[in-house]
Amino acid sequence: MALNCGIVGLPNVGKSTIFSALSSAPAEAANYPFCTINPNVGIVNVPDERLGSLSALFKPERTIPAAVEFVDIAGLVKGASKGEGLGNQFLSHIREVGVIAQVVRCFDNPDIIHVNNKIDPASDMETINIELALADLDTLAKRKDRAERTLKVPSEKKAAETVLAALAKISPLLEDGKPARAAPLSDDEKAAVYDCHFITMKPQLYVCNLDEEGMKALADGGGTGDGKAGAAYMEIVKKQAAAEGTETVAICGKFEAELAGISDREEKKAFLEELGLKESGLVSLIRAAYHLLGLRTFFTAGTDECRAWTIRAGDKAPQAAGVIHTDFEKGFIKAEVYGCDDIFTYGTEAKIKEAGKYRVEGREYIVQDGDVIFFKFNT
Repeated sequence: MALNCGIVGLPNVGKSTIFSALSSAPAEAANYPFCTINPNVGIVNVPDERLGSLSALFKPERTIPAAVEFVDIAGLVKGASKGEGLGNQFLSHIREVGVIAQVVRCFDNPDIIHVNNKIDPASDMETINIELALADLDTLAKRKDRAERTLKVPSEKKAAETVLAALAKISPLLEDGKPARAAPLSDDEKAAVYDCHFITMKPQLYVCNLDEEGMKALADGGGTGDGKAGAAYMEIVKKQAAAEGTETVAICGKFEAELAGISDREEKKAFLEELGLKESGLVSLIRAAYHLLGLRTFFTAGTDECRAWTIRAGDKAPQAAGVIHTDFEKGFIKAEVYGCDDIFTYGTEAKIKEAGKYRVEGREYIVQDGDVIFFKFNT
């Protein structure tokens, strides 16, 4: 799976504004559809208070956070799966990402054109999800045809039967506009159709793009006046997300873009407090995408450098060592490990050892999110 997150949605829902705030690198944004034809790509630091706390303790020469890639993909429209609105080109970009963040417009503004001339989050989500399902149906039909042909080859019959069994579970879901990831596939079936690269097999979260009044209403528990509509729109999105078993993140794209332009920490804090927020909505989006990608963080810490390293959930110690350098994995001997919470509690590595919290782990150790590790290896 690609280690990146694609930002999708209908035209003019705020994708490029959110991307610009994420990457602090302006993406083309305008009040007309399809202004983003080629996808913009940005590398975004993953906010992690643990890394800041480690740096405060070790006072290193440099601090390096983990990062994740975001891709701003042009707006999809009804008929995209059949090529409408340059749909085929845009769908190919979605196939290359690991997680989909679908931006849904949750604000009223007559000055910003809606492609359907009305604000209707449920309809907007349905349009995107159906187009992605239709695109996958085309892929499924081609894969089914190939599998049926290979049934006639004795040496490939069993593999073809597994493919067809998986496709039989996926097909009715796609025909109903539902995602392939909802199909109850066995591990063998998942492996058999991996080469299909179904778009709707990818994890997806929803990003509610509200205006400032909507964010204030959300912070107030529903609010009144202009912001009430935005909060109501978000409830529609949350209901759909809950039905799919996924997450919802609230963001005010305009506010986040302004916030991204402020460098002073105290000024940023005051800006957030104006909307009754403790942290930026983008922080929630980055964390959600990072975890949906199946990524986890371990740390190396010392006076020269404190650094967050990215691994996949379930990676063992040698694989984690290989993220730092391939030689570390090849010559892996052992990993000296403690949890970052331990150093926050005890203050020094010496006291962690005194408390019996300092561990030596071998090749089969599964690295945990938040581990601080020192690797021993042969050169």
